[in-house]
Amino acid sequence: MSKTLGTELSKEVSKRRTFAIISHPDAGKTTLTEKLLLFGGAIRLAGTVKGRKAGKFATSDWMEIEKQRGISVTSSVMQFDYQGKRINILDTPGHQDFSEDTYRTLTAADCAVMLIDSAKGVEAQTKKLFQVCRMRGIPIFTFINKLDREGRDPFELLEELEEVLGIRSYPMNWPIGQGRSLRGVYDRLQSQMELFQGDDHSAIALRPVEGYDDPAVIETAGDDLYPKLREDLELLEVAGDEFDLEKVSRGELTPVFFGSAINNFGVQTFLENFLLLAPEPAPRKSTAGEIDPSESKFSGYVFKIQANMNPAHRDRVAFLRIVSGKFSRGMAVKHVRVGKEIKLSQPQQFLAQDRDIVEEAFPGDIIGLFDPGIFRIGDTLSERSDIEFDELPTFSPELFSKVVVKNALKHKQYQKGVDQLTEEGTIQVFKTTGFEDTILGVVGQLQFEVFEYRMKNEYNVDIELQRQPYQFARWVVGENVDPGKFRVNSQLCLDKKGNFVALFDSEYAMRAAMEKNPSITFLETAP
Repeated sequence: MSKTLGTELSKEVSKRRTFAIISHPDAGKTTLTEKLLLFGGAIRLAGTVKGRKAGKFATSDWMEIEKQRGISVTSSVMQFDYQGKRINILDTPGHQDFSEDTYRTLTAADCAVMLIDSAKGVEAQTKKLFQVCRMRGIPIFTFINKLDREGRDPFELLEELEEVLGIRSYPMNWPIGQGRSLRGVYDRLQSQMELFQGDDHSAIALRPVEGYDDPAVIETAGDDLYPKLREDLELLEVAGDEFDLEKVSRGELTPVFFGSAINNFGVQTFLENFLLLAPEPAPRKSTAGEIDPSESKFSGYVFKIQANMNPAHRDRVAFLRIVSGKFSRGMAVKHVRVGKEIKLSQPQQFLAQDRDIVEEAFPGDIIGLFDPGIFRIGDTLSERSDIEFDELPTFSPELFSKVVVKNALKHKQYQKGVDQLTEEGTIQVFKTTGFEDTILGVVGQLQFEVFEYRMKNEYNVDIELQRQPYQFARWVVGENVDPGKFRVNSQLCLDKKGNFVALFDSEYAMRAAMEKNPSITFLETAP
């Protein structure tokens, strides 16, 4: 590697921060994303989910069904610059029915921002997503949102983080009141107050103070709030955890920020602190060991495929996380799985559905590649031919439907739609052994609705989904798998790679099959 490229590479890597935002639905994730983009100058007007009737939609929600329902059902990628840093945000679906897309997206992030509703605390979907982050050992930053509404006691929320998620916390700031009595937050590290001034985000009042017993703090909190504020902050000093960046980087301690995304309160302070503490792009595991971002040869992997991002052009985009080296438009790389060299001529970067052709990109960046049908989730692209990044997991579906095409003449369009949506990871497709019926497997009911909607609107195919009684899917691995042993309360199928998958209508049926087939292994994720 030339010295010039090495210097450029290390400089660019040090500027990158790539993170995912995780939360339960309705915690305000899309709103927080919008406000972060606003500070980065990426958008001039933040569209909130509340502003549906005015026709002002959130930038990160681009699919028609998302606009209609006010939810995020696909992972968006957004990039902007702020204070000399290049930020890549992976905005994941909050809805639990799309958790598989989120799990895969988290593999492309170097850290996560966990958003919690101050009134509801840690909710079910947050727990699931947190566990994925915990498995990867990535740093987690917490933003406790909706401080402008009546919520739970801050100590109660911190206790819940430890009891439910098993992570210690360090509050970076502390609320001065909440709901109607919200006056601001006290910044513990910077020793300053951020004053709450309604919903005008054009000017955020920061007031340096000598400590929490400063007359300005006493005056702001007033007789009604100051005694509790002082008591809380003294307790944190005596009994709270100390700030330890090493523990943060290992995912053992989470810095906690209080604020209100919809009012833009606390968001800028959060962003600036986050950029100081968040990690640079991290190495990724591969068949050739860990690949470091500073390695000169380009490499990356596809973690998501999205069809029809531009319905007018019926295109497919493969999202690639760059792991090492410098990417240049038009460069030739090895498509490792198919063993061919390909040219990357139309790379794009995103602000949700808005795209720009990108000339160069660096480790940590996410780029979109035009996909003529050659990419799959998990594919490695590299200037080296001897590496493949660790395979991304396929999770076991929990709901199943047989799919029937209403118009037999539309079979070609139907097959194209099923193939593309399967490769996106929207659904899993199984073919029954014998009759070759098509059975769709999903994690949540909403995925069926989105599948039906997109088949109709993007591929012009009407389908009928017939719910099946199965509740569990297990990949079946072993010699001489006998379909005859999977006829009672179960169904043996093949997945898209030709692996055997057994579907069971109850836990009892699954256990019985395991007992009948002691030489066979039953796996929850695809082999």
